[in-house]
Amino acid sequence: MAQLKKLARFRDVMKEVNAKGAALYKNPVGTEDLVILSPYAINYIHSYAEDSPFFLGLARGKIMGSECKACHYRYATPRSHCMNCGAETEWFTLPNEGRVHSWTTCYYGGEEFLKETPFNLALVEFDGVDTLLLARLKGAKEADMFIGMKVKAVFRRPPRYLVSDVHFVPSEKPRKN
Repeated sequence: MAQLKKLARFRDVMKEVNAKGAALYKNPVGTEDLVILSPYAINYIHSYAEDSPFFLGLARGKIMGSECKACHYRYATPRSHCMNCGAETEWFTLPNEGRVHSWTTCYYGGEEFLKETPFNLALVEFDGVDTLLLARLKGAKEADMFIGMKVKAVFRRPPRYLVSDVHFVPSEKPRKN
């Protein structure tokens, strides 16, 4: 059996564990702690419940919003009840084209997106809809992006039934500065 390195700095312990599977950590109290790599995964099963039509819509190449039956407030990010009056909402199909309301470049993301950083997120606005939809914006350089830029939806095939099943790309040429 190979001799384990005795390390005092925990960041060095982590590097060693990732490289060799184990390391010894001489902790501040002076005792040695064996640290090992132990992969861990679970399958998490959940229901989209009332939001299911949104994800099924993405699989069909449609973005589904919701509209209040009482006050007719329209949501790009769907909800089962109106945030203004509390009435139930009903589903409607959003257009697959919109405009950039605002955007940001993300230099850090969750595990699924770490390999793609930096990436752009945009709040997309649609005609006749009162709220915005947050989605990835691909195919646009930061220097070419602008508020009001026309964008169109692109759907992942095959779908994974995730919000990332849709992203947007520019549908017009960048402005010349």
